[in-house]
Amino acid sequence: MPAGHPTGHGRSTRLGARAQRRAERRKRLHRTLLGTAAVAALAATAYAVVPLDDASSASDSVAAPPPGASGAASGTPAGDPAASTAPPSASAGSAASGEPSADASKPGGGPTAGKTPQSGPGTFAASSRSGQPQGKGPARKWRIEVEEGSGVDANAAAQSVEKILGDPRGWIKDPAYGFQLVGTGQPVDFTVKIATPTTTDRLCEVETPELIGETNCRAGHTVVVNLKRWLEGSPQFKGAVEEYRALIVNHEVGHEIGRDHETCPGPGKPAPAMMQQIKGLLGCTANAWPFDGNGTYLSGPPVP
Repeated sequence: MPAGHPTGHGRSTRLGARAQRRAERRKRLHRTLLGTAAVAALAATAYAVVPLDDASSASDSVAAPPPGASGAASGTPAGDPAASTAPPSASAGSAASGEPSADASKPGGGPTAGKTPQSGPGTFAASSRSGQPQGKGPARKWRIEVEEGSGVDANAAAQSVEKILGDPRGWIKDPAYGFQLVGTGQPVDFTVKIATPTTTDRLCEVETPELIGETNCRAGHTVVVNLKRWLEGSPQFKGAVEEYRALIVNHEVGHEIGRDHETCPGPGKPAPAMMQQIKGLLGCTANAWPFDGNGTYLSGPPVP
């Protein structure tokens, strides 16, 4: 046989080596496929055993807006659809201030301007609170009632009015006057009613267009306090809403004890409590009290 020509045995040997290599490759490929399948099976098992609570939490975290993403504090414009997705406020009003418990967006816990209920059923809930006589004069007995659905707590409002009537700058500074809060079922000399604007207009027989829904009054022996003014104050009165409440009470109770309207005594001077300050101050400064801290009556010219 010529030199260098492969023999039959050599060819067989080379074929056997190739077959071995191919067999090895097939084994390695098989092992690789088995390993991949095992990894996939483990991954599927791990996904299947994740607790549903964890999956839910992850979803909530993704969906939740970042802090400050909605609401007035973040500059969301009024009426923006994004604002409607914000959760309702859980804040509550101050019962001690006689405020509705639904909203604390105003100082003292009251609703924002324009959110005051405009009308109600015209029925009232009376306070059950009672108190000690205030002042040196004969005690005029009184009770407070609030219109149902107004959100104002009658007992808390009674506490606020009692504090106003017992203030040393109030009518009890005059020894001729005295007051006493009494509970449900007891006889009274006058009643304080907090009513929605529509009910106030009906009780007060308001007809002047600019005063419809805006004013307070005394009707017979009933002091009618407009819920809007109780909660929001007055644009003419520069001061806390609690001070304006004092003006309402002092003015209307002033009528109950026989006081008539007065007007501004001069530019820069305190407006009398018996001035209709809601109609304008005429150069005076807003004032809620009949007397100053020194016991001087803050008077003005009588209104013809």
